[in-house]
Amino acid sequence: MTMTTMEILEEKSIQKPLAGKVAVVTGGSRGIGAAIAKALAEQGAQVVINYQSNMECADAVVEEIEKNGGSSYAIQANIADSQDVNRLIEDVKNRYGKIDILVNNAGITRDRTFRKLSESEWNEVINVNLNSVFTTTSAVIEHMLEQKSGRIINISSIIGQAGGFGQTNYAASKAGMIGFTKSLALETAKSGITVNAICPGFIETEMVAAMPDAVKDSIVSKIPMKRLGQTDEVAEAVLYLTKANYITGQTINVNGGLYM
Repeated sequence: MTMTTMEILEEKSIQKPLAGKVAVVTGGSRGIGAAIAKALAEQGAQVVINYQSNMECADAVVEEIEKNGGSSYAIQANIADSQDVNRLIEDVKNRYGKIDILVNNAGITRDRTFRKLSESEWNEVINVNLNSVFTTTSAVIEHMLEQKSGRIINISSIIGQAGGFGQTNYAASKAGMIGFTKSLALETAKSGITVNAICPGFIETEMVAAMPDAVKDSIVSKIPMKRLGQTDEVAEAVLYLTKANYITGQTINVNGGLYM
């Protein structure tokens, strides 16, 4: 049965902005990563959720996405391990045939004052937070260059800009993501690929919820907007960058005015 012109126009008008796009979100099983995955799926993307160990949380995100009419699946991989990452990316390409969006979100903290910081705590944070950005991007970059399009979005942190007491390892990893973003953006700008970073401030996640109330109150008192950020507010910035064609090499701050 042939569709009428009006039916075709109506179908196009209700088509979601990211329909047909394939997105990979590292650390997508909870917190900011889960919010990003849900937002991308809501806009029509097929979303691959990477997780390290919490399969139950990852499956719960997939279930919620599919319940709301989206398309998603979860895959375990240690993103600091290049062989594991290559397996993940090959799995995605075999299933969907392409990758349009890579969100490097996975991260950990091992907070210690520098005098007490061990070499293993330094290396663990650098490997998961920064080296993983190299491994995942290396695995997708040739594919994106061939298709002459792609969006790489790196979730850095306000700590990578302003520093944080007891967080030399975390700050170094997140600042490294910003430098990586700017340099790769220069190399890929002519090829239809944009590379940007987002620096969340203090966002209402499980990590922040675990802080003593006095510490949270002290943080909020310093935020001009006088509240913690929400995970979906970070996700909104990701959505904006997936659709932006003339923005690359930039750092978008989502911090309520705490760092300007």
